[in-house]
Amino acid sequence: MEATDERRAVAAAIAIAAELGLDAEDADVLSNSNRLALRLLPCDTLARVAPPTHQAAVFEVDLARRLAGTDAPLGALEPRVAPRVYRRDGHLITFWTYYRPLGSAIASDAYAIGLEALHGAMREVEVPAPLFTDRVAEAERLVASRDRTPALGDGDRALLGSTLRSLTRTILDRGAAEQLLHGEPHPGNVLSTSSGPRFIDLETCSRGPIEFDLAHVPEAVSDRYPGVDRALLRDCRTLVLAMVATWRWDRDDQLPDRRALGIEWTAQVRAAGEDRQARTSAIAVDE
Repeated sequence: MEATDERRAVAAAIAIAAELGLDAEDADVLSNSNRLALRLLPCDTLARVAPPTHQAAVFEVDLARRLAGTDAPLGALEPRVAPRVYRRDGHLITFWTYYRPLGSAIASDAYAIGLEALHGAMREVEVPAPLFTDRVAEAERLVASRDRTPALGDGDRALLGSTLRSLTRTILDRGAAEQLLHGEPHPGNVLSTSSGPRFIDLETCSRGPIEFDLAHVPEAVSDRYPGVDRALLRDCRTLVLAMVATWRWDRDDQLPDRRALGIEWTAQVRAAGEDRQARTSAIAVDE
């Protein structure tokens, strides 16, 4: 959010929280991207503030409510207010439990166990969710739009587009079992808390093979997750890399250093494609 929008969003969150009986007089901005994450003080509540076009807020709250009855290691909704989306001054506001960070990295074993528990809990709930291919399609539309990605060169545009299309087909052709996924369980969406890892940000939930989720985590974590199809995971990692590289070329992307990251990650996609081609050629020779 721009500075003016951020100030309005903070004021809206504080006002709603106060009306709900939370002692909210100030706010620390924890993150600012497609939505704002605020620590409201002194009530110590996490508020997420999104623009009205951010339709995932209702889905996220509904899913968190359903998973609250399971053993899912999730960041919980704020128990002192009704679990719903609140609207104020053109913003969508949700309230969550604030977890004081421990300041230590999550051990790979704990990370893997937590993600496995989350997947198990997600198999217990029935919610309509898009396929992972819908998110890939969003990246494909970006690649196809020169207006949205004006700095993306022709060679890199062709590379990213072909990678997104071919790997999606390859992954689907494997026919792996699909289930509800977190969508982006990368380290930025996992909190280290006194009760163990807690996964946050459910707005990207989708259906697909668990390897699509594992493609977002460090290799030390996926190595400890049981029953993984390693070839499928490798393809999912390259697909996810192509997606996040594409998003960095979006003219509206707000991630710091997005251009440098776009260049770096696109180069990694090219290297992964060359490695995949070399493996395929080696298999053909052996046969």
